[in-house]
Amino acid sequence: MPWKETSAMEQKKEMIEDWLAREFSVTEIAEIYGVSRKTIYKWVGRFKERGKDGLEERSRAPLIHPNATSPELVAMIVAMKQRHMKWGHRKIVAYLERLRPDARWPSESTIFEILKKNSLVKSRKVRRRSMPYSEPFIGCNQPNDVWSADFKGQFRMGNGRLCYPLTITDNYSRYVLGCWALHRPNHDSSKPQFEKAFKERGLPRAIRTDNGAPFASVALGGLSRLSVWFIKLGIKPERIETGKPEQNGRHERMHRTLKESAISPPRRNLGEQQRAFDRFTCEYNHERPHQALGQKTPASVYTSSEKPYPTKIPPIDYDTDVIVRQVHTKGEIKWKGNLIYVSEALVGEPVALKQVGNDLWQIRFSFHPLGILDERTLKIVPI
Repeated sequence: MPWKETSAMEQKKEMIEDWLAREFSVTEIAEIYGVSRKTIYKWVGRFKERGKDGLEERSRAPLIHPNATSPELVAMIVAMKQRHMKWGHRKIVAYLERLRPDARWPSESTIFEILKKNSLVKSRKVRRRSMPYSEPFIGCNQPNDVWSADFKGQFRMGNGRLCYPLTITDNYSRYVLGCWALHRPNHDSSKPQFEKAFKERGLPRAIRTDNGAPFASVALGGLSRLSVWFIKLGIKPERIETGKPEQNGRHERMHRTLKESAISPPRRNLGEQQRAFDRFTCEYNHERPHQALGQKTPASVYTSSEKPYPTKIPPIDYDTDVIVRQVHTKGEIKWKGNLIYVSEALVGEPVALKQVGNDLWQIRFSFHPLGILDERTLKIVPI
């Protein structure tokens, strides 16, 4: 039978003893031990050269590795990782290939082993979590179809004051359109940043946010002053379901990188924090390869919108088959002698009513539906 794993050395010694005794031929010895005649000759030859030491197994590793990574490339890989400690080995590969396309870079697995050997790979804890939302957003087929906006969780800076980072990204390209360090997460602080993004990049078709202020409110249609402004610009305000941040998963993933790169640790004041955000934005957009983009950078995929930010917002125009009412200072409209509350966010704005059934009227602001007005109860039922 073939050599046994637990007693291969003993069997080799017995085989050599049988060969030295000259009681069996090589063919018979091969039959007794269940190996080939070639194997018998191999071990007899090694025994003649080195005695019993020759019966030890030799390493099968080649003495020369023709495909071994050169010390120069190893040094570049290690240096690049030390420069970008938050990058994984795949991003290191993509960046180096773009930096030196003439070099013969090793495979991703080899680079991972090089980083591991140099203690540059951290083991990550496996956490149980719900399946993230991975499908593209509806209609998100090109840049500026859908932008995402959110406030990254507030944190206290070195001077003791709170910082609220407002972030805006393009969902298709993952391009960070802005990351601003703000003292307050309100309308007055946020609107100028959106206006800056609109002036620089044009208008998207939709902006996706959570249900918190200043993006939304508990008012009819979830409208806030900010989302009313979006609608007047022709932008659809999309809101994720309450308690489901994974519906804005691409933006949330960027926030994790933002925290690692520019928030941990916090900077001393708002100015220093903004400079850290600016450095992060530049690296994230122009240097950091993105796996979901085929290791391209967001900047290489993103293009500005063809719809410019208007110098003057045009008035909302409704079709002739609706009845238009102006929202009064207390958020009410006058309807057949009655005052019906709509929303204070729409004060001064025109809303349209269209009959959809007996005593039932659909009410909307521009293209954004608000609810169904029931003339019998004089109440609006949210859609």
